[in-house]
Amino acid sequence: MAFPLLHIEDLSIAFESEDETVTAVKNISFSLNRNEILAVVGESGSGKSVTALSMLQLLPSPPTKYPTGRVLFSENGESQQDILKLDGRELQLLRGNKIAMIFQEPMSSLNPVIRCGHQLTEALLQHQRINGKEAREIAIEWFNKVKLPNPEKILDRYPHQLSGGQKQRVMIAMAMSCRPSLLICDEPTTALDVTVQKQILLLIKELQQELKMGVLFITHDLGVVAELADRALIMYKGSIIEENTIASIFKN
Repeated sequence: MAFPLLHIEDLSIAFESEDETVTAVKNISFSLNRNEILAVVGESGSGKSVTALSMLQLLPSPPTKYPTGRVLFSENGESQQDILKLDGRELQLLRGNKIAMIFQEPMSSLNPVIRCGHQLTEALLQHQRINGKEAREIAIEWFNKVKLPNPEKILDRYPHQLSGGQKQRVMIAMAMSCRPSLLICDEPTTALDVTVQKQILLLIKELQQELKMGVLFITHDLGVVAELADRALIMYKGSIIEENTIASIFKN
């Protein structure tokens, strides 16, 4: 039996304080296959981003607790690992390498005092056995792939010298450069204007098809879902209330 790329099983996420425990996500289960785009749709506060961040153990513990559930990742389809049980070293091998994430806000996701090229090559040098010169060549290749003008110049620029759309393209190049099996996109086009938004969505779809990745795309925008995804699940108040193909969701 081949395992799906990602399988979330009965996952609950809670935040504990001295006075109370708030359960943000309640017993959700779903799977994502290779070469598929799954949209997670819901209003603000429905638990979408919390679910995504838990897949890479990016939520601080404490206060985060996982009362139930597993986050099972299977790169090869033959064996699964539960991400919630991995230690720091194992997570480091996974994050940015096999599973990558594009965040909502490129302004705050890029380090303002480090040049864009260095931010990309850092991940390559961390995960792949290459030298600085090779890393720089790969960075230029990826800046070309994400259609940044003058890639060599942008390598040496700081984030504040780029537009919002260019920053988001740098983020996409950083996420894709190690050729991950799974890409998590947390509302990556929210801060961008409509024309740039469309270009970024097309770019993500192109790269997904080229690398045959699984993509988990978080959004509150049904227009984005219709354009991009194969399936969608709808979250409301921490629970999944519907999961279906895009055609069925829009028909009903």
